[in-house]
Amino acid sequence: MHLVLASRSPARLATLLSAGITPIVMVSDVDENEVLRRLKEAFSSSSDPSHEDPSPADQVLALAQAKCLAVADRLACASLDHTAVDEARAEDRTHEDLIVVGCDSMFELDGVMYGKPHNRLTAIERIRSMQGRSGTLWTGHYVALLTAQSHNSIDEESASPLAGVKPSRAPEPAADTPKSTDVAYQVARTAGRSASTTVYFGSMTDEEIKAYVDSGEPLEVAGSFTIDGLGGAFVRGVEGDPHSVVGISLPLLRSMLAELDVFWPDLWDQHNRPNGH
Repeated sequence: MHLVLASRSPARLATLLSAGITPIVMVSDVDENEVLRRLKEAFSSSSDPSHEDPSPADQVLALAQAKCLAVADRLACASLDHTAVDEARAEDRTHEDLIVVGCDSMFELDGVMYGKPHNRLTAIERIRSMQGRSGTLWTGHYVALLTAQSHNSIDEESASPLAGVKPSRAPEPAADTPKSTDVAYQVARTAGRSASTTVYFGSMTDEEIKAYVDSGEPLEVAGSFTIDGLGGAFVRGVEGDPHSVVGISLPLLRSMLAELDVFWPDLWDQHNRPNGH
């Protein structure tokens, strides 16, 4: 069994690697703003007055689900990115079942949800508002178990159980790319959960804030901070799972996969596996 990470996050990749799992990385390129827009639209049209707005957990879970299923759809359609699966092929594991994991994080402060700042001025403003205070880092996790199927045993019209889920950019294989003719994947089961962790920030001088923002690190991370990089020195502590703040909760992920009857050690790299697995 092999794990596919539907994320370009270096922190999520590093977390999995440190846990003995080398994933295949396939970025979904989902339009996050569009996902949230549709989610809010669905909630506003609900007849239940208690569900007028999506909760923080709803938002990060919807984003994680969209990313996971966009990649799962590519695999279920047998539109394999052969570059992404080279490592698995080298280990002769491309025909094993796959676990696709999608995650998304957002930071809640004073009831407002924040994603990545993307620019310097926004990052400075957010960090100034956070210092000496606490906020909540929300991370959504969505997993899909894909089972390997013999290509000739799959009816063309039913090959993709996620046909209605369209990734924002469908990959077009190059003319010289060999096609997989003997295996495709079908989504067997899915699971989704959200996790929250309270983060306590220290006070920072204007010079420290400027230096941190100028490093570039906070520009492309949820909430404009990290705990596993340069920003770690400015975080006084966390209440909850620190892995969730990094972007992927290993304990939660293991629990979710157990619901799908996946044995966590089966995801470890070969040299870490116990005898008989």
